[in-house]
Amino acid sequence: MDQVVKIADNQEKPSAIPQIPQKVIMKELPKQDRPVERCLSKGPQYLTDAQLLAVIIRMGSRRENAVQLAETILNSKAKDGGILKLMHLELKDLLQFHGVGKVKAVQILCIGELSRRIWHQGKIAGIKSFRDPADVAAYCMEDMRHLEQEQVRALYLDTKQKLIGDVILSKGTINSAVISPRDIYREALRCNSVSFVLIHNHPSGDPTPSKEDKQLTLRVKSAGEMLGISLLDHIIIGDTTYISFLNERLL
Repeated sequence: MDQVVKIADNQEKPSAIPQIPQKVIMKELPKQDRPVERCLSKGPQYLTDAQLLAVIIRMGSRRENAVQLAETILNSKAKDGGILKLMHLELKDLLQFHGVGKVKAVQILCIGELSRRIWHQGKIAGIKSFRDPADVAAYCMEDMRHLEQEQVRALYLDTKQKLIGDVILSKGTINSAVISPRDIYREALRCNSVSFVLIHNHPSGDPTPSKEDKQLTLRVKSAGEMLGISLLDHIIIGDTTYISFLNERLL
């Protein structure tokens, strides 16, 4: 008969020992569960998010195979959003995972950047003119609404108001980013741009412009008038919302 041991209410219960998932060697998995074989037989659309990521990172760690490591990354609390977190993870975030060194981290970062560029190209194809604040905000929203620091960005345009440069000008703190008109127009001249839209985000999620935002906009506009390069708009990105200086008649 099994012995039952009771713990008195006044005794401290032992803390649970975390269970480390047992590593399953990839070759031991059925062929239909191996990412590469599954992709070859059915196509990439039949792979789970973790399997897709596992194909890229290829090797796991001593504790986990590639699929298990991919699941650990996707299920972590490092960033919100499941697979969308790959768009926002930074090098320091990735290096926190056991089994992710600099090479794997760079591979994952490149997935995010490649996805971002593909997504942007699709967005650009549907934008007739970057004069429309709604189109510009939609183009930048997913990139910028999750950022934890302020980022200043400029979209440089040609004579037909087509995009010829998308440049991150400055990354700052949770409530400020340092930028000067000189930085903005140096890039405008390099791109041979005739006009541009200035964008920055508010990590708080509230896009209401501050006094400093308004002052910077006026300084940038004034400098552009001297150089013959027009500031078309200044857009502040919040969380799924934005404010356009053009729409608000602040320009």
